[in-house]
Amino acid sequence: MADDGLSRDHTTKRIALVAHDNMKGDLLDWARLNRPLLLQHKLYATGTTGTLLEQDLTVWVHKLQSGPLGGDQQVGARITEGEIDLLIFFWDPLQAHPHDPDVRALLRVAVLWNVPVACNRASADYMISSPLLSGAYQRRRPQHEAGRE
Repeated sequence: MADDGLSRDHTTKRIALVAHDNMKGDLLDWARLNRPLLLQHKLYATGTTGTLLEQDLTVWVHKLQSGPLGGDQQVGARITEGEIDLLIFFWDPLQAHPHDPDVRALLRVAVLWNVPVACNRASADYMISSPLLSGAYQRRRPQHEAGRE
């Protein structure tokens, strides 16, 4: 049976890391501090962020397209396919972006599919320090999907 990503009992999580340009430095600083924990998991990132993480942390990151070129949508698609367990998205609340509809869609999909989302350093700290990160966790199926089977 194929892994739907929702009933996994694996302790290795698939973490998507995304950051707007003005927030990349903050995400890199946070990732440096949490490198030992991040190394225990499979990392995904949008293009530029992924390249910076790979260079800075000397760790392999599954890189998608840059956010404005569709990377946010690719992360969203992976969420719907059950391939992402946690989204860490340091977005810039003070600046409008040409791909704001994609950002909103990504956040909506994450909430819809019951994927935890950290949008700033404090929420990322809470999530990365949770015992659920290294333990088994069964994420509930979205209600809209439960009735389709």
